[in-house]
Amino acid sequence: MALIPPPATRVGDTLGTIATPSLLIDLDAFDANLAAMAAFAARHGVALRPHAKAHKSSAIARRQIDAGAVGVCCQKLSEAYPFAAAGIESIHISNEFVGADKLAMAVELAAHVRLSVCVDALPQVTALGEAAARAGVTIDVLPEVDAGQRRCGVTSEDALFALVDAIAAQSALRFAGIQAYHGGAQHIADWHARRAEAHRAAERAGNFVCKLEARGIQSAIVTGGGTGTVEFDATSGVYTELQAGSYLFMDGDYGHIAWDGALRWRHSLFVLSTIMSATRPGLAVCDVGLKGLAVDSGLPRRVHRPDLSIEPTLTYVAANDEHGMLEVQGSLHDETNALLGERILLPPGHCDPTVNLYDQYVCFRGERVVDVWPIDARGLSR
Repeated sequence: MALIPPPATRVGDTLGTIATPSLLIDLDAFDANLAAMAAFAARHGVALRPHAKAHKSSAIARRQIDAGAVGVCCQKLSEAYPFAAAGIESIHISNEFVGADKLAMAVELAAHVRLSVCVDALPQVTALGEAAARAGVTIDVLPEVDAGQRRCGVTSEDALFALVDAIAAQSALRFAGIQAYHGGAQHIADWHARRAEAHRAAERAGNFVCKLEARGIQSAIVTGGGTGTVEFDATSGVYTELQAGSYLFMDGDYGHIAWDGALRWRHSLFVLSTIMSATRPGLAVCDVGLKGLAVDSGLPRRVHRPDLSIEPTLTYVAANDEHGMLEVQGSLHDETNALLGERILLPPGHCDPTVNLYDQYVCFRGERVVDVWPIDARGLSR
């Protein structure tokens, strides 16, 4: 007989009965974030193509499309498969790729969806064009320009012109515009400094667009931007499409930066944990550590009670493989053992890699589980 673990929860269960650790979505906050971003993009006349690497769930992607998104971004080709299988018709691979295995995935996807991809080198264009022609598919191609990230993307107009000419020489490829994404700008803590860097990124992107227009080449799409800079990107007059993803969830890193502009986001993503040991005064141990909580952007900055209020007496101070260390202050310091079995909610420091550690979202309203959504693109990083 095959033994499998019981489900973590079922629809209708209370928060107090969910197995821990589990990844939870507060649907009231989630729905508010979803609606706010859709309305913001529509109000400013820009397309919204949310980045699915943040949530890796076709159930969420479908809700974004239903709210007005034009499609999704994926960072890796394998990540796009569950979204294509779920009927998401327009997918942008916002990353470069090389190799026969990647080309095979690209042309297979292009047979089922409208696929666009990024390039920043001539060999990428040639290989993709030849593979697409052999497969009888057409792929939209967006050269990536370096908008300030200093990672991928061309840095000169001559390099961009060479890519555009190479795309035009391939019968199975279409030049669709450019990608100009500045990830580093998203997390600048000071709002004014973040706005200034976003404006510089838009200016760089706009200069590339102008150079192309001077040659008679129109960039139908200028895609980029993110949660941290979306309010500036939408009003820049340069970007036609926004790639924000984390706005649905928020996380500790986004939560600590200044938000002085028009948009306000609510934390909707939490890791539910149980205090499993409390033998020492001033120290409690919960059951989520490195294998259930990404800490690349820092430890959880706050501990919440199940009613979502902040628990001021607990501070998450260290993460081991399967243990989280909690400093206990105040009146419970000398009665730490009273915390044994208590439930806590932890907003992750970085939502994207935390999501990739789980198989499903447990969605709740108030005290009740109302849905369970699979994270069907989890682990797909090729």
